[in-house]
Amino acid sequence: MFELFSWKQTLTATMVLFAVIDILGSIPIIVSLKQKFGHIESEKASIVAAILMMAFLFVGDKILKLIGVDVNSFAIAGAFVIFIIALEMILGIEIHKSGESTSASIVPIAFPLIAGAGTLTTTLSLRAEYHDINIICAILLNSFFVYLVLKSATWIEKKMGKASLQVLQKVFGIVLLAIAIKLFTANFAQLFSQYIHF
Repeated sequence: MFELFSWKQTLTATMVLFAVIDILGSIPIIVSLKQKFGHIESEKASIVAAILMMAFLFVGDKILKLIGVDVNSFAIAGAFVIFIIALEMILGIEIHKSGESTSASIVPIAFPLIAGAGTLTTTLSLRAEYHDINIICAILLNSFFVYLVLKSATWIEKKMGKASLQVLQKVFGIVLLAIAIKLFTANFAQLFSQYIHF
């Protein structure tokens, strides 16, 4: 498995997940949760989110086979989800509304803030293009970064300011939009070629 490791694939997958998770853009939410609950369990939230992403990476494929959906079709569906997330980030609108939070560790930070529907869909969609070992490394790197951000969310917000965070969010939104288009075209081409050969 380790012979399939690629720095390029790991870096790309890390950037994709980083853009989807958008932990920097979620700092105002994290700060408000910290004010509401008094304490955020950074370690628990990061570990649970990593476990959720890895579990979906492997079990998600089996679930798809069970319902008769191939990875390419799911990747295209994932591309649409990523596209919507990107639009939310760029335009500053909220298409998907999450429910009210009851704690400040697993819910709502680990799920759905970090390992939400978009992140889980993206994790599985990446399997259509990258090897598992590279996606696992990307998940671990992002989980570690999430942990660092959760630990220093208040400090980051004070240093960067709301205006800088909004600019950063829009930049990542444009990157995410380009990734969604690439993911759609690559998987649509594969599906189209399968039907041609069929």
